Amino acid sequence: MNDKALDRRDFLKKCAAGAAAIGALSARKLISGQTEFSYDAKGLPTVIHGKTGARVPRMAMGWGSRFCAVDDLEKSQELLNYALNNGFYYWDTAHDYVYNGVVSEERLGLVLKHRRKEVFLATKVGNRTYDGAMRHIEESLKRLQTDHLEILQIHSILSLEDVDKIGAKKGVYRALQKMKDEKVTKFIGFSGHSNAEAMAALASRFDFDTMLIALNHYAERKGDMENFAIPRAAEKKMGIIVMKVIRPRENIKDLKAEDLIRYALSLEKPHVAVIGTDSLDVVKKNRELLRNFSPMSPEEMEKIKGELKPFFTSKEIPWMQAGYTDGCGI
Repeated sequence: MNDKALDRRDFLKKCAAGAAAIGALSARKLISGQTEFSYDAKGLPTVIHGKTGARVPRMAMGWGSRFCAVDDLEKSQELLNYALNNGFYYWDTAHDYVYNGVVSEERLGLVLKHRRKEVFLATKVGNRTYDGAMRHIEESLKRLQTDHLEILQIHSILSLEDVDKIGAKKGVYRALQKMKDEKVTKFIGFSGHSNAEAMAALASRFDFDTMLIALNHYAERKGDMENFAIPRAAEKKMGIIVMKVIRPRENIKDLKAEDLIRYALSLEKPHVAVIGTDSLDVVKKNRELLRNFSPMSPEEMEKIKGELKPFFTSKEIPWMQAGYTDGCGI
């Protein structure tokens, strides 16, 4: 075979590889474009999610420990489909949401493989290194049976030292940037529930799109989430999601879940509340709450704050103790 034949073969191989790469990129852009998705809130109130520009329901479905505790796989699939059929298309999960052998992302993947275009999907990665995060992201995509995400978040910010690790040269932030540049995810963010200073620092130092943050429902938390960390994110026009919204009911039985949710949604700066979901009944109640939602008055807000005071000093709940980590729940 002469040199010209070899040159031609190499040329054709390069052309084929180039065409495949362009085709893959075009497909990525096609499936990643908001206009190609069929999000339908079914009449639920929606909001623009900060600088992401995405329109989402005011409530996200939290598929953490409560969801993983649903023993029956068929019931879990019914729950996912029911939520989506009733307008709850913002789904929140994480690589580390594993409970008694049940992997949240795998359960979601069974529905997503058929209905991916209908879901605004967020997951989280807990590993703090670039290489470790990339491995976990790849694993998450396989579990979820998708090649792209709407939001990819760093899971559970703990301290200022943690912030330094995240931003290191070979830290997880670089992995998230790469995934956004390559359109594997549209947006990037982070979550946390124990240190307001660390959450505020991460919002200020780096270019994130979203913050998922607990309200002031931790006796052992450091700092003020609502009045310190959340305003920092708002200054950056980030999409702000609040979590741990109904946890006080574990210690104060007279508090109503709907009042706690209304309180969270009545705060000025957050856009969305993510609610742990484990039954059709929870979805039905929250659907009605949202359909009839009206913000609390300042007087109602102050009343809720007063009723929460005993909760802030509780030492009886495991997840409020120092050193607790939230690997599998919302």
